[in-house]
Amino acid sequence: MKRAALIYLLVIVVGITFISRLFYLQILDNKYNIPTLNNSAVKVTYEYPERGYIYDRNGVLLVANQLSYDIMVIPQEVKALDTTEFCTLIKITKDDFIKRLNRAKRYSLRIPSTFLTQLSKEDYAYLQEKMYKYKGFYIQKRSLREYPINSSPNILGYISEVNESMIKKNPYYQLGELIGTAGVEKTYEEVLRGRKGVKYTHRNRFNKEIGPYKNGKYDTLPIPGSDLKLTIDIELQQYGEALMKNKRGGIVAIEPATGEILALVSSPTYNPNLMVGRKRSKNFTKLYLDYDSKPLLDRGLQAQYPPGSPFKIISALIGLQEGVINTHTSIKCLGGYRYGKNKDAFMKCHCDTYGYVQLNKAIYRSCNSYFANAYRKVIEKYPTPAEGMNVWSKHVKSFGLGDYLDNDLSVGKKGLIPDGNFYNKWYPNTNWKATYSISNAIGQGEVLTTPIQLANMTAAVANRGFYFTPHIVKSIEGGKINPKFTTPKYTTIDKKYFEPVVEGLFNVFEHPRGTASWSKVKGIEICGKTGTSENPHGQDHSIFIAFAPKDNPKIAIAVFVENGYWGSRWAGPIASLMIEKYINGGTNRPWEEKRILNGSLQEEYDKQLKEQKH
Repeated sequence: MKRAALIYLLVIVVGITFISRLFYLQILDNKYNIPTLNNSAVKVTYEYPERGYIYDRNGVLLVANQLSYDIMVIPQEVKALDTTEFCTLIKITKDDFIKRLNRAKRYSLRIPSTFLTQLSKEDYAYLQEKMYKYKGFYIQKRSLREYPINSSPNILGYISEVNESMIKKNPYYQLGELIGTAGVEKTYEEVLRGRKGVKYTHRNRFNKEIGPYKNGKYDTLPIPGSDLKLTIDIELQQYGEALMKNKRGGIVAIEPATGEILALVSSPTYNPNLMVGRKRSKNFTKLYLDYDSKPLLDRGLQAQYPPGSPFKIISALIGLQEGVINTHTSIKCLGGYRYGKNKDAFMKCHCDTYGYVQLNKAIYRSCNSYFANAYRKVIEKYPTPAEGMNVWSKHVKSFGLGDYLDNDLSVGKKGLIPDGNFYNKWYPNTNWKATYSISNAIGQGEVLTTPIQLANMTAAVANRGFYFTPHIVKSIEGGKINPKFTTPKYTTIDKKYFEPVVEGLFNVFEHPRGTASWSKVKGIEICGKTGTSENPHGQDHSIFIAFAPKDNPKIAIAVFVENGYWGSRWAGPIASLMIEKYINGGTNRPWEEKRILNGSLQEEYDKQLKEQKH
């Protein structure tokens, strides 16, 4: 009897539990009442929000919106139609019509998808009157991007249609919708896109719309995307693009006090409006297949070069930190540095200094012998070369070199800073020594960096030992930027060692024999370093890094000009003009400006291409 009562009680408890759960799901929990896209009794249509606008740091509009019209299709609702007439109206072929309709069917018979994007206003006005004849098709409004200023496509990026693999990863999107594909548009997609609205319409058994589903209870309005203010100064950016015309390379300028990127120039470039409209795909293909000039490659972020002589700054700082040199250490230079018995084991020096050299002179005359000695002493300070290399590598990486920098940019390359393990693998059966990698001392050897890494390194020197992660967004409407961009990162070098190095960089401009004395700007104290990066595929690359003013610096910059011969020929003047433009609001060296603006390296690139083909 007791067992029977227990069973009855158990049945009652289970029954109450099920009834309660059903009551909750069907009455209290609304999410199961919202119809799905596959519900044939309810039509689901989206209303797309206006995408957020993008401005430069001074409020100049860089990216706006223009109204566009797409033809949407729900395959299961398509009825027999005059295909020839329809194709003529929307200016496509019959084969294209079949292809587009089959694509929509593969995606879903019931879910609307884009049949044809970006109708012109004229086509829309004419077609709208005739859409009643084509069951299953309707016109959807949405906004496309437009670029008031022809500049910065590598920064801004572009939007394009999502594909099926993207939809699988993120069900928010439907076939034919647009998504940020590159640049800021990609990195800040969720901020810029806003939230699309949805409208549910009830249909009867004859598939006729009879009114809002549940009186519009589940309908939502679109939420516009948030505006972005970038760190870029568009005037400085455009000036940099003009200076780099007919040249290949990159310019990165950073505000040392904040890590804000002031300019991010990649050359050659292209008009960002090429990535808008129905010709976007054709234009993209043309740019993508330009293997010679590679306009889609962001050279400021993705091009990896040996840093050349600017890297000597790091060699000096590590030598000081490790105590193997000081400001009075004298090293004898006899036109180069011999590091072996072989006649080829000689690093030629271009400083024209025969005799003893101390740190300051070594920097402003760019003495290879001095920095090769300092590098070797650091490595040989430790019991094994591998241990010495590990210490050296740790110091170098603390400046953000050999790292993606964890910024808010959509692309980038890591570069290469070798360590002891690297050379253990490189020379597995050899008792290698510091001299095996001596070229690292002067920014050659195995070291590879990107322009943004060198600009960030320069900012760290300008700040005397710390930097802020470089970033491209200054503020977000109604939001905050990531706190990692306002948190300083410290190098492994003590602050006291930066001042003598900064003095040497100052003398690069101020000393009569400094390697950039010809590029001084009246009224601005500039600290910098020229560089020439060896290139096995043609003329050497021209490199320059600088910051200004010397105290409380406002700008740090790195310039790379591919096949530019040497640092003082192209990169140095470009850097000093950019600094002058930013700090003074203009330049006062018309002869130098004209030479750079009108200068071209295209003949050098054509020659290199011809040699490669042969």
